[in-house]
Parts: sequence; C-alpha cells; structure tokens
Amino acid sequence: MMRVGLYRPVHVKTLRSQRLRMLLTHRKLLQSKAIAIENDLRGTLRNFGLKVGMVGTVKFEARIKELVADIPDLAGLVEPLLVVRRVLREQLGILHRRLLAIVREDDVCRRLMTVPGVGPVVALTYRATIDTPARFRNSKAVGAVLGLTPSKYQSGEINRTGAISRCGDEMMRVMLYEAAHSMLTHTNKWSWLKAWAMKIARHRGMKKAIVALARRLAVIMHRIWVDGTEFRWTRETAVA
Repeated sequence: MMRVGLYRPVHVKTLRSQRLRMLLTHRKLLQSKAIAIENDLRGTLRNFGLKVGMVGTVKFEARIKELVADIPDLAGLVEPLLVVRRVLREQLGILHRRLLAIVREDDVCRRLMTVPGVGPVVALTYRATIDTPARFRNSKAVGAVLGLTPSKYQSGEINRTGAISRCGDEMMRVMLYEAAHSMLTHTNKWSWLKAWAMKIARHRGMKKAIVALARRLAVIMHRIWVDGTEFRWTRETAVA
C-alpha cells in the first residue's frame, strides 16, 4: 500500500507547536470547568428563588455568598463548589498570563493581531495549528484544511454543495468563527474586510457572512505570516 501511494504524507508538528497546543488546551479546559460550575450554581440557586443576575467574574463569589448568607444549609452546599471555582480561576489566570507572555515575544503572533477581531488567544492558536506555513501550496488551502469550505456531494447526476465540511482542527475553526463575529459586531473601525463581510450579510444573512469571514481570515492570516507583513485597512494595498 505504501508503494502504490495509497497513503499520503502527514505533517508532524514541531515540539514548540505541540507545547503551545498543550497550553491552549489546558487553558480551555480550566475555563470550561469554571464556567460549568458557575452555570450550575446559577441553575441550582434559581430553584430556590435566588437569582444571581448579571455579575462579573470577580464579584461572582461574593454575590453567591450574599444570596445564601441567611440560609446555612445552602451555604454549606455551595461552599465546596466556590472553593473549586476559585482554584480553577487562579490557575486559569496563571496559564493566561503565560500565554500573553509568549505572544508578546512572538513576532508572528504580533503581526497576526493587527487583523481586527484577532486577539492573543486566536493568534497563538493559529500559530500552533498551522505550525509551518510552507506546507500549504497556497493560502486558500488553509480554509479547506480547517473545515471552513463547503462540502461537496457527487453521485451520478447529483452535484450538490452542502454546508461547511467541519473537518480539521475544531478549536481553530471555533476561534476563527469567534474572531469573525467579533469583527462584525464589536470592531468599530471600518475596513475593506468588514465591508466585504457586511455585503454578504445583507444578501445571505449574518451567519453565512461570519463563516465566510472566518474562512477569509484564515487565508489572510496565512498570507500575513508568509509575507512578513501586517493587516492593511484599505482595499488598494490589502493582502488578498
């Protein structure tokens, strides 16, 4: 099977990219567990008519203790979860600070962050996922590898284009989707890229525009990495 070419070569990531991926995975795990505990506390206290309401991460524990201050039984039940949540948030902060320190020292990540909507976590995730940009024949291939291109179904006379394939790295795909959503909904500064995505949104809806923008971001970020340039806000000099 090897001789007839039935197997294709597989890219093995460098040790540095594997370490970065481990940092990102552990950070995401701690974050998801902390959020799960917070949601569980909100849900269980609601059964007793106690609403946590809109409260930030810093004041969450104080708000919970305030609600159960006059109910000793509930206070004893929520205390273990609050302790676990506190430890999770502390360790999450340690990992996040380590992530920020790596990004500050990485020239590629700093250039990727010139793209609107792309922050430190997205930039480092892209850095660790792509690993070696030269392994792609062209920048457009990145979108397909990350599962952001439409799937094809062909059988006999049927030739149907479906939703995105969702193959490849799920974490990177989610990060690009969030970056695209952030650009369209939170970035105030206008750019040719946002104008392009908003045009799609007017004709095909916001969800498809976000997916299309996520795919375009993957291509642009690869081009920025390869060319050693930064994001250009005007269409005349922008990277394609």
